[in-house]
Amino acid sequence: MAFQKAVKGTALIGGGAIATVFGLSQFSQYRNKHGALVQVQAAEGAPARKDHLPTREQQIQALQSSGEFDVLVIGGGATGCGCALDAATRGLKTALLERDDFSSGTSSRSTKLIHGGVRYLQKAIMKLDFEQYRMVKEALEERAHLLQSAPHLSAPLPIMLPIYKWWQLPYYWVGIKLYDLVAGSQCLKSSYVLTKSRALELFPMLRKDRLVGAIVYYDGQHNDARMNLAIALTAARYGAATANYTEVRHLLKTTDTGSGRQRVCGVRCRDVLTGKEFDVRAKCVINATGPFTDSVRKMDDQKVPNICQPSAGVHIVMPGYYSPDNMGLLDPATSDGRVIFFLPWEKMTIAGTTDSPTDVTSHPIPTEEDINFILSEVRNYLGTDVEVRRGDVLAAWSGIRPLVTNPDSKDTQSLSRNHVVTVSDSGLITIAGGKWTTYRAMARDTIDAAIQEHNLKAGSCKTMGLQLEGAQDWSPTLYIRLVQDYGLESEVAQHLASTYGDKAFEVAKIAQVTGKRWPIVGKRLVSEFPYIEAEVVYGVKEYARTAVDIISRRTRLAFLNVQAAEEALPRIVDIMGKELNWCEQKKKEQLENAKTFLYYEMGYKVKTDQLTDRSEISLVPSDIERYKKRFRMFDKDKKGFITILDVQRVLESISVQMDENTLHEILNEVDLNKNGQVELNEFLQLMSAIQKGHVSGSRLAVLMKSAEENLRRREAIPVDRSGGGL
Repeated sequence: MAFQKAVKGTALIGGGAIATVFGLSQFSQYRNKHGALVQVQAAEGAPARKDHLPTREQQIQALQSSGEFDVLVIGGGATGCGCALDAATRGLKTALLERDDFSSGTSSRSTKLIHGGVRYLQKAIMKLDFEQYRMVKEALEERAHLLQSAPHLSAPLPIMLPIYKWWQLPYYWVGIKLYDLVAGSQCLKSSYVLTKSRALELFPMLRKDRLVGAIVYYDGQHNDARMNLAIALTAARYGAATANYTEVRHLLKTTDTGSGRQRVCGVRCRDVLTGKEFDVRAKCVINATGPFTDSVRKMDDQKVPNICQPSAGVHIVMPGYYSPDNMGLLDPATSDGRVIFFLPWEKMTIAGTTDSPTDVTSHPIPTEEDINFILSEVRNYLGTDVEVRRGDVLAAWSGIRPLVTNPDSKDTQSLSRNHVVTVSDSGLITIAGGKWTTYRAMARDTIDAAIQEHNLKAGSCKTMGLQLEGAQDWSPTLYIRLVQDYGLESEVAQHLASTYGDKAFEVAKIAQVTGKRWPIVGKRLVSEFPYIEAEVVYGVKEYARTAVDIISRRTRLAFLNVQAAEEALPRIVDIMGKELNWCEQKKKEQLENAKTFLYYEMGYKVKTDQLTDRSEISLVPSDIERYKKRFRMFDKDKKGFITILDVQRVLESISVQMDENTLHEILNEVDLNKNGQVELNEFLQLMSAIQKGHVSGSRLAVLMKSAEENLRRREAIPVDRSGGGL
């Protein structure tokens, strides 16, 4: 009876909500359809696209010698690059400055989703909030555009919503159907309901007990840093002078002769790589600095109140076997009311995100508390036969969301991700808030405001329907040509096609010959990932200037596995050194800087903290004896510790070859006091941590176990056991 009432009540509410949303959606669709037609037609009149991408040095020269720009954008994230692309395609003389690398901040540390925001629609309906509804509607329209503008970097992704209570089924079904309805003709695929057995067939890792069924809906997924870079490169091809590692020191101002007011007329900036300072003048300066919005606003006016309240979102990456290859999972109500996504990405699994107030910093660090919160929520949804281990966290990062809010607000979870465009008394345009999915609409609104405020001569927005870098001649079968024409591995070819689009051929052309029968070209940076050495060379052409740029944004190695990224670093630094003429000291600095980045910002520190010299040994006596015996097979001299020489001796006895550098790395992972040797106590701490799930994938533990098994198999069979025969 209670269930029937719940269903009936939900159906009545849902029916009313559907009717309301359908009416709003039809009106909005009509208006946007006509607006889109105008924009697509206008896009045909955009300036010519350059075939040749200017070098960074040429871009710096253009900033210094091109006179006054129409528009100068500060910030090289998704929104800033979007503003530069929008302005350049309207024919405006455009410049963009980024003090770090393109997408080095929030834009590379997202959940990798292109979505409208299911939970925002829920709030819009529950609170009858038309602004929230408009935001979701706009995001769903922009979702469709983003998937079309860079199909090599993005794709639709089915996301499962598991249901564990009968009354939730009609409730969530109505909500998801409303989501489809608001998307209208731009709905990716229609949502559907699954029985319990079908849900477990598609997502076998799910917790089975009390599972009622599931609902599957569709959103988009993308490679966020590469998408950001594609926007920046496209802007450069349309003539924008874009420069990373160029820091704004202060704003330049002039007195308006008519009004007598101070007006922003450019910036004083510094090339971070050379230290050289110079002025860049512009009719309009745009502040698109995300979490750093208020710091640039205070360059304009020290007394201005803050409009940005930063929120930290932590994500973790786990092995791909934690989720199906093509099905995500949504936990709509975690233990503290947040939303957790569990998604396949780049053959790994992303889980996140948290949502908590934070200070603004260029180097956000994931905390052990946040990582354990995400793991705890993941455990709630996965079956008991799937052991969710702390040691399986391969990477972790924190991103700072630039939420627009009242400075007095303390609850970041209730804040909208909608954007605002403000114009200061001195003419500084600020774009703040918003979300990744709506970057193009945010840029459009910003440039519209700039044109109006500064009387710039330009037409309407031309980015609707505009294809980004690599998309023009891309097709889903492009990778086959890479395999056939260049002799690349199929996995590597697929990776290049989905990362660079039609520019993948340029990477393949510079790929080195392997010297093997197959693959013919394409030396991998690390064996388990499809990234090849040629990508480092090509990354330099894409304005990469540090090793961190390569491991985190040109490739995504740091976001997928911090240990693999560290392993690849020496080779990456060598290749970059040749391309950029680095001296030995510079190469050493780059290596150390990249390791520091991995250690603090990508979760290596919290990973290594799982095994410390204070780690408790909680092994039963029989296990201790077994592991001591294994240790003594290597420590033949009974020194109480093992060195590289001990390991080499055992490996040689079982005919296994391993270079000294690799062995040094393997021992260093376990050598807690860093004295060049692994002591018995350290080995027992390692095995204890592995048993508790705090550490996984220890190369030393696997190597020693494998060697022990090999040695046992080689032991001679005693005559009495062989029966004494010949």
